[in-house]
Amino acid sequence: MEPHGGRNVAAGGASREWLPSDRAVAPPHPHAHAALRRQPEPRRRPAPRRVALPLAPLVPPLPVPPAPRRGLRAVAHAHGVRRPPRRAAGRRHRPLRTLGAAHDVTTGAAPLEQRLKAQAYGLGFDLAGIATLGPVGTASAFDAWLAAGHAGEMTWLAKHADLRADTTRPEPGMRSALVVALDYGGKQPPGPVARYARGADYHRLMWDRLDAVGTWLADEIGARSRAYVDTGPVLERDLARKAGLGWFGKNTMLINPERGSFFFLGALFTDAALAPDAPFDADRCGTCTRCLEACPTGAFVAPHVLDANRCISYLTIEHRSEIPAAMRPLVGDAIYGCDICQDVCPWNVSFARDLAEPAFASRAFVAHKDAPTLARDLLALDDDAYRAAFKGSPMKRAKLPGLKRNASVVLANGGTAG
Repeated sequence: MEPHGGRNVAAGGASREWLPSDRAVAPPHPHAHAALRRQPEPRRRPAPRRVALPLAPLVPPLPVPPAPRRGLRAVAHAHGVRRPPRRAAGRRHRPLRTLGAAHDVTTGAAPLEQRLKAQAYGLGFDLAGIATLGPVGTASAFDAWLAAGHAGEMTWLAKHADLRADTTRPEPGMRSALVVALDYGGKQPPGPVARYARGADYHRLMWDRLDAVGTWLADEIGARSRAYVDTGPVLERDLARKAGLGWFGKNTMLINPERGSFFFLGALFTDAALAPDAPFDADRCGTCTRCLEACPTGAFVAPHVLDANRCISYLTIEHRSEIPAAMRPLVGDAIYGCDICQDVCPWNVSFARDLAEPAFASRAFVAHKDAPTLARDLLALDDDAYRAAFKGSPMKRAKLPGLKRNASVVLANGGTAG
């Protein structure tokens, strides 16, 4: 598996997306395109302080509004399921619902790019932009981040560096990318599980929707396409910035000026030559350093540079060994992932959205539980109960031994172990 670009969570992803910014090396999640942990008393959101932000024009919204999501079937899968086979031009997919007579995107004189984005919005994506494929500006920074040892045990991130350096290489003949974002509800209350992981796994859901857009494009102009959601040597946050969806925050997340950073990222590569959107070149973070200061483990060694070895999201998800003794008290009551650096961001304080995608609603095993309760319930699971409770969940990424390890740390931190 390649970097979790689909999740800004951490787009990318499935833990957090371990991707760099355009100025420095930085790691997600997954991946996406992630929870405050001071339970049981909820933490109040800090009031955003005044931050000097450079002026830059907002990315203009598309003139075609999204269609209602009524009747859309949500599909999810667990990590480890193979990527569905690529679709050839003309291959049929399940019928794509139209956007209504007033906004018909299957006919008319609207530019292809506008109709393509309208298909994405009609299927429930919250942001869409187009980028031309080619050399990746952050590839060298990502390689330097790996060389510095900031990836921890994630040795698989070092694979396919040659493919990652140019987005035309993973799939020969591809020329453009439709980059999309899907919000997972940053206004949900904090808890022991990061927001992105409480419901269904986003990979299959986003694949199906991107493949549906690809089928429409094949029917429309005979173009080939392939969807990527944390599944290839693609730095999705770099591509999303090129497509105008946002800028790299100092916490390494992609930030959109109208939504903050609580969203997954995905991309549809195509051999069609599409007119690209303007890249998001502005840095709207200004002098703000709230994300860097709020990290309880000091995981940010510099703005835009995250050392995964000290990141709670990494330690509770991707790290397979025992959590180092010195780090355990700092984990607090985080059982899976961490959203702290996103929660304190003024752009999320102001613009994070309510949960709108039903598939991402908390599953029963996780919903409405404080950290000690969830920890005890996890420790009581056997293999069969675990598979039933977490079928189609991103939390399977940590596996049952990892979840029980995290639960034991949380209970020890609360003084109620055993």
